[in-house]
Amino acid sequence: MKLNITVDGKTYEVEVEASEPERPFPISAAPTHVSMPAAAPMAVPTSRGPASESVADESKVCRSPVNGTVVRVVAEAGQAMQVGDVLLVLEAMKMETNITAPLDAKISKVNAQVGDPVKTGQLLIEFE
Repeated sequence: MKLNITVDGKTYEVEVEASEPERPFPISAAPTHVSMPAAAPMAVPTSRGPASESVADESKVCRSPVNGTVVRVVAEAGQAMQVGDVLLVLEAMKMETNITAPLDAKISKVNAQVGDPVKTGQLLIEFE
């Protein structure tokens, strides 16, 4: 088969031959079973140096899922929130991430302000 290819304004006539590609490995009709060891569960960071505080009940806090910058704070201390309500918005790698309430509860403390840099696992919101 002949083809005309233009490169930088100059046309070249080339001849190519189509052929069946060689198979890198034989194909078997019998199913192959592969067993892999179970992966160890992945640990979720709950503290990252001085930016994070220890709390008595981890189920009543909201931590940052990513490193980023706080661009908007919606929640206020004393405000009642429901699961899924937006608490604040983080920007990470030019993308905004809504941080939502993980439970129905009243906010006891907001530990972030607009412009604050946050790290993964950093404590953002505490609930009553």
